[in-house]
Amino acid sequence: MSFPDRAALETEQLAQLNRLLTALVPSNVFYAPKLSAVGLSEGAGSLAEFYEKLPLTTKQQIVDDQRANGPYGTNLTYPIERYTRFCQTSGTSGFTLRWLDTTESWEWMVGSWREVFRAAEVEAHDRIFYAFSFGPFLGFWTAFAAGERLGCLCLPGGGMSSAARLKTILENRVTTLCCTPTYAIRLGEVALEQGIDLASSAVRRIIVAGEPGAGIPATRARIEQLWPGARLWDHHGMTEVGPVSVECPVRPGVLHILESRYLAEVLDPETLQPVAPGQRGELVLTNLGRTGSPLLRYRTGDLVQPSPEAVCACGRCELALEGGILGRTDDMVVVRGVNLYPSAIEAVLRRFDDVGEYRVTLTTINALLEAIVDLEPLPTCTEPEALRLTVEAALRSTFHLRLPTQLVPCGTLPRSEMKAQRWVRT
Repeated sequence: MSFPDRAALETEQLAQLNRLLTALVPSNVFYAPKLSAVGLSEGAGSLAEFYEKLPLTTKQQIVDDQRANGPYGTNLTYPIERYTRFCQTSGTSGFTLRWLDTTESWEWMVGSWREVFRAAEVEAHDRIFYAFSFGPFLGFWTAFAAGERLGCLCLPGGGMSSAARLKTILENRVTTLCCTPTYAIRLGEVALEQGIDLASSAVRRIIVAGEPGAGIPATRARIEQLWPGARLWDHHGMTEVGPVSVECPVRPGVLHILESRYLAEVLDPETLQPVAPGQRGELVLTNLGRTGSPLLRYRTGDLVQPSPEAVCACGRCELALEGGILGRTDDMVVVRGVNLYPSAIEAVLRRFDDVGEYRVTLTTINALLEAIVDLEPLPTCTEPEALRLTVEAALRSTFHLRLPTQLVPCGTLPRSEMKAQRWVRT
């Protein structure tokens, strides 16, 4: 497969950007005044001019707009009658964002998901199982529609237990599984409990999204161990932005931003200046084709590390993110002076095959934040106490911090097909 060079890509990006900007000015109440104020109402002469002139958009600005102008806010380019699709976020950060799309914007996002499937080598003869209860979250629906457009047999997994989903996957000779990393592990554990040999399944690829995991080598190895013969493919997106990235076919754990559809910047979260390749920063996105409800220079909160190579080994010049999504700017906690990210804890715990599930409880003791790790071993673990001691030692060695680790009975901690909620505060 051939890919455009950087100059050709940026020329096309600028053309798409200017079509978008001129579409917003007549009637998008949220963005039209901002564009006019900085002299971009008739478009930008260059991508550099756009980045220099237009201020960043934050999630709080979108939240404030929807609170003040409920239920959908003012970031709508067309009359409400033009909109045909409704989605919303999970509300885990305290406020549920509602998002509307026109038919054209929806098809643009479905096209992005088709790129995800193409990168994972999904073809018309494949059978895709979607292990989700289909709620109002964008990713389920766009992925399902993309599978249909490719001509695949698409099997919805809503309203099923894990055992029923496994049965459906096996009986229908499913070749492609879509789920979260956590739920891929859960299905593998249920298969072990029921004596099901997943090596005999037809699943050859597992496409995951919704949370970090596939970019963590230990988590990736765990999933591929539970699903012999299947390769894990990472992807990420957001309800308010759309499907954003595809995994590199030759460098597992590296995500490519679909820059034919997005403008991508990586900025220092504090200075808001571009970071150098190889340095960590916050991903900022502009979606170029979601005209009905776009976001321009949106601070996603996702921490990423751009690859230093201008052209990837796969031939893409699109932005490559080493390790995928590394965490979020609002996820970090400071425990006795040590910065802790959930993905870093996950990377340690998933090195141990006998760890079934875990939870980190944050509590304040004598004005200091403390973290306690609840560890649930698999039923097959023969020496739980030895596992606890080994895990606690590994955490101390990695973070130079004692994180008390305690065992909980098998089946105690909740499992979810959605984003796992493993960090709680008391």
